[in-house]
Amino acid sequence: MSEKITAVKGMNDLLPPESARWEWLESQVRELMACFAYQNVRTPIVEPTALFVRGLGEVTDIVEKEMYSFEDRLNGEALTLRPESTAGVVRAVVEHNLLYDGGKRMYYMGPMFRHERPQRGRYRQFHQIGAEALGFPGAEIDAEMILLAHALWERLGLQQVRLELNSLGQPAERAQHRAALIQYFEQHAHQLDDDARRRLHANPLRILDTKNPAMQALVEGAPQLLEFLGPESLAHFQRVQDILTANGVAYRINPRLVRGMDYYNLTVFEFITDQLGSQGTICGGGRYDYLIEQVGGKPSPAVGWALGVERVLELLKEQGAAAPDVSPDVYAIVPDAEALPLVFQTLQQLRRLGVRVQMHAPSGVATPGQGLGSMKSQFKKADTSGARHALIFGADELQRGELTLKSLRDGQGAQVCVALTAVDEWAQRLQS
Repeated sequence: MSEKITAVKGMNDLLPPESARWEWLESQVRELMACFAYQNVRTPIVEPTALFVRGLGEVTDIVEKEMYSFEDRLNGEALTLRPESTAGVVRAVVEHNLLYDGGKRMYYMGPMFRHERPQRGRYRQFHQIGAEALGFPGAEIDAEMILLAHALWERLGLQQVRLELNSLGQPAERAQHRAALIQYFEQHAHQLDDDARRRLHANPLRILDTKNPAMQALVEGAPQLLEFLGPESLAHFQRVQDILTANGVAYRINPRLVRGMDYYNLTVFEFITDQLGSQGTICGGGRYDYLIEQVGGKPSPAVGWALGVERVLELLKEQGAAAPDVSPDVYAIVPDAEALPLVFQTLQQLRRLGVRVQMHAPSGVATPGQGLGSMKSQFKKADTSGARHALIFGADELQRGELTLKSLRDGQGAQVCVALTAVDEWAQRLQS
C-alpha cells in the first residue's frame, strides 16, 4: 500500500456538515451586498509579485515573511499566491479601465495564502470576504463601508463585536508624524526589539502595531498621529463619526490603530472581539486613495474592508449559533428495485418543486425483483438522515397509483397515502 498523502499543514479540507456553515455565510453576504448595490468581482489567485511589493510595502510582515512567492519555470516571472485581495482588485480595475464611467462598488470571496505558523483562526490558506468602493472620495463612503460590515454582524446575529476607528491623515501629515516618531524612538532605542530597530527609519508607523508586550508602555507614550492632522483630515474623520452616531453605531477612537498594509490613508477601522484570544480582529479596512496610482492607474480614491471567514464562523460557534439545517425534507424508501424508473420520475418532480430529496442507495447492485435493503435498514437510514418525512414506494400502493407518506419527527409516525398524480398538491407538506 502506498504511503498516505495528507494536506499541507495549515491548509485545511472543508467537509460536510461544516461546509454548510460556509455556504450559509456566503449566501447572507450575497443578499446583503445586493441591498447595498455591491457587485461581485473575481480575480486570479496568482498575481505578479511586484503587485504586492508595490502595493503593500516592502517593509511589511506580509511581504518580508509571509508571501508564497515563486519563479515561473516557463518564463522566469516572479509570481505570488495572493496574501490579500485589495491589490488584485485594484490591479483589475486599472487593467480593465473600470472607472472610466464613474465609481464602482464591488465585493469578493475567496482563499488567500500566507506562510505563517498555523494556529486557531490563523491558517496558511485562509478565506476572506471583502468589499471595495473605488472612485468615491467622500467620508460618506467610509461610513457606508462601516455600516455595511455592521449590518452583516446584525444579519448573522453576532454579539459583542466592537468597532475601533482612527485616521491616518494624508502623506504630508504622516511625514510630520513620522519624523516625530523617529525622534521619540531614537531617544528610547535601548527599549526597541529587533523588528522595531529594523523599521525605525523605513516604516516607524508599523512599530505602533507591535505585539511585543515589553514595548507596549513605550508605544503608549509615542506621539499620536491625530495631533498632526490638518483641518481637512479632521473634518473628514468627524463626518464619518457623525454618520455612525446618527445610525446608532457605537465606536471607540483608537489612536494606535494603523492596520497592516502601507496603502491606507485617512479613515482606518477594525471590528474586534474578545472571544477569540489573540486573533480578535475579525474585520478591518479603511481608505486607500493612493494605491490605484501606485499600481499604474490614474489617481483615484478608494476604500474597503476584508473579514476573515474562519474567524467569523469561529465566533458564531463561540456564541452558540445554530448550524444551518441541511437535512433532506424527504427520504425515499424503495422496497423493490423494479420501481426505480417511477421512483426517479417522482423524485425529480419533487426536486423541481424545491423539495430536498434523498433516495436510499444500497451497498450492492440493485436488480429488479430484489429490494434495496430491508425495510428496517432503510428506515434506520431515513431516521439518521434527519429527514422529516419518509416516502415509501411500496408495491401495493404503486398498484393503486399511490405512495405512503410517513412522518419521522412528530413522535407518532403518522402516515397517509398520497396520489402519484397529485405531486404538486402534497409536495408542500414535505417542506413544512
